[in-house]
Amino acid sequence: MLLAGGQGSRLGVLTHSIAKPAVPYGGKYRIIDFPLSNCVNSGIDTVGVLTQYQPLELNDYLGNGQPWDLDRANGGVHVLSPYQQMTGTAWYRGTANAIYQNIPFIERYNPDYVLVLSGDHIYKMDYAKMLDYHKDSQAACTIAMLEVPWEEASRFGLMVVNADGSIKEFEEKPEKPSSNKASMGVYVFTWEKLRQYLFEDEANPDSHNDFGKDIIPAMHRAGERMFAYQFEGYWKDVGTIDSLWEANLDLLNPKVDIDLNDPDWKIYYRTAAAPPHYVADSSLVQNSMVTEGCVIEGKVDFSVLFPNVAIESGAVVRDSILMPGARVKAGAVVQYAIVAENAVIGENARVGARPEDTPEKGTWGVAVVGAGLTIGKGAVVAPNEMVEASIGGDAT
Repeated sequence: MLLAGGQGSRLGVLTHSIAKPAVPYGGKYRIIDFPLSNCVNSGIDTVGVLTQYQPLELNDYLGNGQPWDLDRANGGVHVLSPYQQMTGTAWYRGTANAIYQNIPFIERYNPDYVLVLSGDHIYKMDYAKMLDYHKDSQAACTIAMLEVPWEEASRFGLMVVNADGSIKEFEEKPEKPSSNKASMGVYVFTWEKLRQYLFEDEANPDSHNDFGKDIIPAMHRAGERMFAYQFEGYWKDVGTIDSLWEANLDLLNPKVDIDLNDPDWKIYYRTAAAPPHYVADSSLVQNSMVTEGCVIEGKVDFSVLFPNVAIESGAVVRDSILMPGARVKAGAVVQYAIVAENAVIGENARVGARPEDTPEKGTWGVAVVGAGLTIGKGAVVAPNEMVEASIGGDAT
């Protein structure tokens, strides 16, 4: 069960009209491609995708599941949105309530175990190994765990783990953490147990109907067998502008282990047809990802360009993410920025700046231009600015 209904408010203008799992990533992909591909590569062929916020583009992208080999007569991918019932209509009130409302879907398949995933993380993981660990531990719940730097630990839900892997206690974003073992938001449940706690949680009027706040603590208080599964590898929560920008540029860093070319663990995706990219004699491209349909006549350095991006002669793009259809006109400079789909950066405009060129401490950040907007000729978008409406003299 893949939770993909979140608004992603911390991504601001990038999720005004699309759900967070549908946000483009890595030149060819969308965030949801990673948990979906992990499922397929792990031998899981029945996936429920729970949608709610701005689901249109995500639903279109998922289609019948064919790109992930999930177009099956029995099982496959199913898009599960809130629906009208005899007692009325209810939005998903939390992650646990979303699963609760879809108990009839789960029970169609009479499972022994249910895997609950978030749709907004970039990572590669074999869930089959985690399930084997869950079975061997005879656990009611197993939580994937990643050791994070101590200086970042207070940002996460943390676990204190016994020597045998069982979970001793939980800490929800503590100011002074006593552990650096963070929950990844990846859970394996024995279905009989999870079903029991979902019904109990639904009957509690004071519950947040959330896995992290309610279901997991309730199981722990009741003394259920709960274990942590150690994960080692690249994992990124791309819920903020900075983390999304960093995760894209990590693909250009040889020191970061996130191999998208691994033939034994492919990341599958749906892509529209586009011609090969074109790089003109006047261009200079280095250490960048350039995908199909791009036309590059200017300079590009340490950047990720999605399909059909155009960089005109004299334009400069550095340390930036340009999403599908973005256009940077002649003389414009884009640095440390995310330019969303079909946005236009006008002639001689300036978007973002290098940290060392930002004199006031604490004011620097990644600049963001929303989808379909125009930054007019000569206009300036400051570092850390998020543009939600077209600006400049020739903006339309």
